[in-house]
Amino acid sequence: MRLHNLRPRPGARHRVKRLGCGESSGHGKTSGKGHKGQKARSGGSIRLGFEGGQMPLIRRLPKRGFNNAAFHKNYAIVNLTDLNEFKAGTVVDEKLLREANLVRGNVFGIKLLANGELKHALKIEVDKVSDSAKAKIDQAGGTITIRERRVPGVDHEKADETTAVKTAVPASKKSTTGSRAKAKKKTSRKG
Repeated sequence: MRLHNLRPRPGARHRVKRLGCGESSGHGKTSGKGHKGQKARSGGSIRLGFEGGQMPLIRRLPKRGFNNAAFHKNYAIVNLTDLNEFKAGTVVDEKLLREANLVRGNVFGIKLLANGELKHALKIEVDKVSDSAKAKIDQAGGTITIRERRVPGVDHEKADETTAVKTAVPASKKSTTGSRAKAKKKTSRKG
């Protein structure tokens, strides 16, 4: 392949529709725009939803409440029958499922459901699993690991350190600091 050999994909380029080339062409006279009116003029176009000055439908309908669609989490569904194509002892994770085209597109996580039977033992890593699927995996001798969901934009190492420090503080120390703060408050009110 060379630069001078590059061609657009077939169907990407097509002949321009020639307007105003006589009555017999089928696109003569009004050039496919009909007779008069705003839409027949050059540059005359009406925006989407415009109803000629009448109150548009989108403004006439009542809008109330909260819509969770923007925050909805979509999980890719994988069934046990889909996992039978992998060999026994394979570690089945998201990367492997995507390579096998069992998971496609942008999803929040993977959920395993119990449709079908698992024929051999597998090591499975998913975000969610149904109880019946878990029972069938145990019955087949496989193992299942629930992935820990990491929130983007949060430094999890620092968060883990702070939680460890909070848990390390003894209860007696907490109670003394609380009483000191109360004592300070009382003195400040008198002053």
